Amino acid sequence: MSMFMDEHLQNKYIRHIDKLIELSSKEIERTKFDPRFNRLAHMYHNDFLESKRIFIDEYKKDLNHAFKRFQDLGRLEVITCCATHGYLPLMEVERKATVGAQVKVAVNLYQKVYGKKPLGIWLPECGYNPGDEDILKENGIKYFFVDTHGILFGTPRPRFGVFNPYMCKNGVGVFGRDMETSKAVWSAVEGYPGDYNYREFYRDIGFDLDYEYIRPYINPDGVRINTGIKYYKITGNTNHKEPYDPDVARDTAAFHAGNFMFNREKQVEFLQSQMGDRLPILVSPYDAELYGHWWYEGPQWLELLIRKIRYDQNNIALATPSDYLKLYKKFQVLAPAYSSWGWKGYSEVWLEGSNDWTYRHVHKMAERMVEAARDHKNAKGLLRRALNQMARELLLAQSSDWAFIMKTGSHVPYAVERLREHAEHFDELYQEVKENALDETYIRECESKYNIFPDIDYSVYNP
Repeated sequence: MSMFMDEHLQNKYIRHIDKLIELSSKEIERTKFDPRFNRLAHMYHNDFLESKRIFIDEYKKDLNHAFKRFQDLGRLEVITCCATHGYLPLMEVERKATVGAQVKVAVNLYQKVYGKKPLGIWLPECGYNPGDEDILKENGIKYFFVDTHGILFGTPRPRFGVFNPYMCKNGVGVFGRDMETSKAVWSAVEGYPGDYNYREFYRDIGFDLDYEYIRPYINPDGVRINTGIKYYKITGNTNHKEPYDPDVARDTAAFHAGNFMFNREKQVEFLQSQMGDRLPILVSPYDAELYGHWWYEGPQWLELLIRKIRYDQNNIALATPSDYLKLYKKFQVLAPAYSSWGWKGYSEVWLEGSNDWTYRHVHKMAERMVEAARDHKNAKGLLRRALNQMARELLLAQSSDWAFIMKTGSHVPYAVERLREHAEHFDELYQEVKENALDETYIRECESKYNIFPDIDYSVYNP
């Protein structure tokens, strides 16, 4: 949300989309003698033009307006996440302050954008540590989500599995993920996105075309990258790819939407027979980047699914978590189990041999942040700016992305450099604050480079 509001990033996106409009225009000319690809070049060109129009004219360069519009219409329930997607179970030093800051900064920004507090939260990586619900309640959060085993291994045994929410002892609701709907979309073997009629992600003109032709549209350092213009379908497990047909792909998305709906009807029919007078709920969360990025037709599938559920049947309905919580006055009290939706279900992705070295630095930053916040209450002027920037650097260093990248082995030097940079900025600012030797030039440089959460208040670390 904070990045959506950033003027530099807004203008950078416009420059990016202008480059794609220019490139797609050239592609229309280049492919004019091959109707299979020329049609696709026109499709991309029109899509880029429309994206720019919507971005500038409808949403005034801030996509928060888009989400707010649909939430105000009652069509969506937008929840929050943590400030920088920090993995909460491993915040072991000054836990109440560090977890609290991740939640409070997010809630404060949400309230600024939407004019009210969020009802729910997506715990980063579904990472749940017993007791964190107390921090959620302090910040007005009504419910959160855990992965399937977070419910199934909860205490006492959950009466309705993951097909019903539960209440923690403090009254905060918890929902569990339904695995059947996850497999239908996510599974590389069983999932819809692997259908041969869908667009092939790994064939892009950024890699396929002549280097000198494509060079103005790739990285400034000349490294080939994906442009988003892709002309081939998955075709099969073969290097020979056939041209992409958007009409066939849309028909396939419609078929898959119908199949998903039919399976949910049968699933709910069975569950209802087992749950008596309590209606089952299926919680089906997916990473946003799946839709449109990895699975190009994903947004079409979602649109078609929503329309089919609305018009083509009467057995199931779409609902928000808040909708469901209003249906009943009482829910079983449950203590969810420590869990995440990462590999093997716990914290191994974010704490193992490739990334364990990071935590002594992040923990020391957390310890010093809390110390500085307690020692400098109600700071003003340059001191306040320094403390606020320390808070930003700590939050950014806590992002689960860095440990994840180190684990997966993709772009590791970037992740290491980012973490080190945030630690170095933080340490320099901490020393300046401690010695009362503030350097405004250095503070300004840090603020300019990492200006996320412009309204942050360092006192979130002094609860």
